[in-house]
Amino acid sequence: MNRLFLPVVLFALPLAACDRGDNGTSISINGNSAGASVDGKSGEVKIDTPVFKGSFNLPKMNLTADNFDINGVHLYPGSRIADMNINAQGEGDGTVSVKFDSPATPAKVHDWFVKEFEKAGVKVSADGNGLKGTTEDKPFRIDLTPQGERASGTVTIG
Repeated sequence: MNRLFLPVVLFALPLAACDRGDNGTSISINGNSAGASVDGKSGEVKIDTPVFKGSFNLPKMNLTADNFDINGVHLYPGSRIADMNINAQGEGDGTVSVKFDSPATPAKVHDWFVKEFEKAGVKVSADGNGLKGTTEDKPFRIDLTPQGERASGTVTIG
């Protein structure tokens, strides 16, 4: 049985209680021979593995700052995750990309991240409109762009 199949199913089951009306979080998981996705607009879950192919609908889910962290540092408080893309290319290889919207300006989010990573003992440095650093074993970067008075960001790990 493909190792991705069971985690995807286990991941999908708790989503049944997550509908909050608006667009939810979209998630895609891509592996060497399997993939899965959750559409944040419709709640449709698609699974494509050598063992099982199919789709079903669940209520939409909304991931927030509390549902994601880098070495213990969550996203800026009040942030909402719009998209998550996981590309697993083998044992320990791959990337994770998380797009989020934050209630604060890019400058405020940037400064908050710097302080929180410092508290967690993670070294980061300014990089363009964001930050870059290294988790326990993977490089990461956080890009921030203004969306009016709010920040839109992308975290890329790997």
